[in-house]
Amino acid sequence: MGMPKQRKSREEVLGLLREAKKDDLPIGDGRSFGYIYSAGEAVDEVKKAAMVAALGANGLDPTVWPSLRQMENEIIAMAREHLHGDESVVGSFTSGGTESLLLAVKTARDHARATKPPLPAGTRPTMLLPETAHASFQKAAAYFDVEPVMVRVDPETFVTDVDDMRAKIDERTILLVGSSPGYAHGVMDPIEAIGALAVDRELLFHVDGCIGAFLLPHLERLGAEVPPFDFRVPGVTSMSMDLHKYAYAPKGSSVLLYRSAALRHHQYFACAAWSGYSMVNATFQSTKSAAPLAGAWAVMHFLGDEGYLELAEGIHRSTRELIDGLRDIEGLRVLGDPIMGLVAVTAAEGVQLPIFRLADAMSARGWYVQPQLGYGSSPRNLHFQIEPSNTTKVGEMLEALREETAKLLGQPDAAPAPLLQMVATLTPEDARTKFGELMAMAGSGGPGDLPNARALVNEVMDALPAETRQELLKAFMGQIYTPPTGA
Repeated sequence: MGMPKQRKSREEVLGLLREAKKDDLPIGDGRSFGYIYSAGEAVDEVKKAAMVAALGANGLDPTVWPSLRQMENEIIAMAREHLHGDESVVGSFTSGGTESLLLAVKTARDHARATKPPLPAGTRPTMLLPETAHASFQKAAAYFDVEPVMVRVDPETFVTDVDDMRAKIDERTILLVGSSPGYAHGVMDPIEAIGALAVDRELLFHVDGCIGAFLLPHLERLGAEVPPFDFRVPGVTSMSMDLHKYAYAPKGSSVLLYRSAALRHHQYFACAAWSGYSMVNATFQSTKSAAPLAGAWAVMHFLGDEGYLELAEGIHRSTRELIDGLRDIEGLRVLGDPIMGLVAVTAAEGVQLPIFRLADAMSARGWYVQPQLGYGSSPRNLHFQIEPSNTTKVGEMLEALREETAKLLGQPDAAPAPLLQMVATLTPEDARTKFGELMAMAGSGGPGDLPNARALVNEVMDALPAETRQELLKAFMGQIYTPPTGA
């Protein structure tokens, strides 16, 4: 396939786009309990108009487009106030939670290089990560040659073990990490206790609030018990907060905040040692679209505190309905004590329930819930997320879930036990060299293809050691991103 020989009309192009999107997850119909953050058509219209208005602008040079500088500074000011930062708190607008977390780790590494004695040759700095911390921290570790040291969590509550974190601090430690809350279970880390540890050991402490930090202050005002997790906590030196989640900004919108401008300085990159324009970048990208920034700024002004509080009220009410309803379904167990609308359920103790077959059964009835593989103390489970467009559908979804759970109680897994025992012994090298065989075992019909019923795929993945899973996922990514051939 090459460049089209003839131009196409606007109608033809948009028709092709509609055809390409026909199998995408629907947005805003309320039947998805994952991935979607939709505040309604009015918000979407404002967002789209602002993005279109900024399409031609380039975030590379804030002196040429001062409107972009103004919008970013205003967003950071709003985020700072929202998270109880004083006027010394500064930050940057980023392309998402992953970029925010990568920048936080890069900043911690460079801060350590500037302020700590050099490490012995052949040793790496470390950061202490609860096993529930977002995977992007491990991505940052791989990118920036920082060793991730995993910290235990309580196997029942999924709360980070601060004593274990304390015991793992040594002269190589440059960063402590906590989540508010963790994505997988919606459980808060003990931010105050970790903050006190950071102060005592004179370490940087990043709070990952990518999914929860925007919503939690509103829930607190609505009467929810939310322990301090932001810049009110001594020891917190940086925070991340996605705006494309519960601030309903366009995808590609997050902020990273620092306790001081001196700390943020380690995030920046500048180069004047070449023959072109002097380059200075606040974040990873140089040339970057201004559309997400403009969309985020517009939505925050359009909704305001009043609008966000109204949306949070519906989420707060529906979260309680969801958790109570899940706990009332025979055969299911809620993992931990979720502080907001991020809830994971697994089979109750002593109950045989093929949890991934349950996800398929819900999908067949038009409901999307997210399967999560087991890792560490967390068993295989299904993940539910509450957001504005599904708040009125919780009761209907729970009834479907109750019916499908009852049908599957006592039923076997999709994968035969001998198959799961065999794949549990596979190595990362096996994943690289036997990719086709493994995908066939998992029910794939060909390169890059996945069956609609994915319980078998998920069960095989769940049985694999984590390192082998990772290699298999990379091989799969290489398959699905293969350019088409032919006309």
